Amino acid sequence: MEMNPALDCFAALAQPMRLSAFRLLVRAGPGGMAAGEISEVLEVRENTLSANLSVLAGAGLVARRREGRSIRYFADLTRMRHLVDFLLSDCCGGNPALCRPAVNSLIQAPVDLTPPRPPFNVLFLCTANSARSLIAEAILKADPSLRFRAFSAGSHPSGQANPLALRLLQRLEYSVGGLRSKSWDEFTGPDAPRMDMVITVCDRAAGEICPVWSGQPLSAHWPVPDPVAEGGEDAFQRAHDQLAARIASLTALPVESSTRAAIEAELNRIGADECHPAL
Repeated sequence: MEMNPALDCFAALAQPMRLSAFRLLVRAGPGGMAAGEISEVLEVRENTLSANLSVLAGAGLVARRREGRSIRYFADLTRMRHLVDFLLSDCCGGNPALCRPAVNSLIQAPVDLTPPRPPFNVLFLCTANSARSLIAEAILKADPSLRFRAFSAGSHPSGQANPLALRLLQRLEYSVGGLRSKSWDEFTGPDAPRMDMVITVCDRAAGEICPVWSGQPLSAHWPVPDPVAEGGEDAFQRAHDQLAARIASLTALPVESSTRAAIEAELNRIGADECHPAL
């Protein structure tokens, strides 16, 4: 590979969404993924995703095939190998052949053809959906594993995010784009995403009669003192720290390989602050 094609590849990958999409396609293997599947996993609009996938295709890092009204994308592992070869061209004292067998064995290793499982949808609930549940949503959305999709809602939404909650999240460098106070009714319609887990983070919401969620999601209660009632930035920081510790325990669970009963029991242990995964 020459310098300019290598620069094209680096430029194409030097953006979070494109890098995440390429890694997802590498994981998907020879079967690739449809555009809609990629869009759902990465939580981006299809038109935005399409523009970024076109950049990857232009650099030769992905191939695409039309299937009816959809387009399926594939990672070009040969192109990736050439890029790796370019990076190794000066290694090993000017003898890259010493390095190449190890690299080739990694790239040519058998690929797991099992389609990646869709992310687990997690809905955090509190009464106003203005602070605790929004903080939990932002924390889980920042998890780099792409195994979970986070949502939040309220039984009686205030209609706006608490300014101190937003200030805290921005200070801690979480993304606050799309965070808004909304009713849990948004997640009961036929077009709503199907939840795998519903977690209440305030006692009042836990005591209310929740809607009937499609798919019979797992449920748990993670009580967190109301920072709005306590007042002050320290209260919001404490709420964040407690939620962050619990969410770290959640993301450490082997949920893909565990039974429903075991996952629900562990979720409730986490809510009781026994944050030691036992699955």
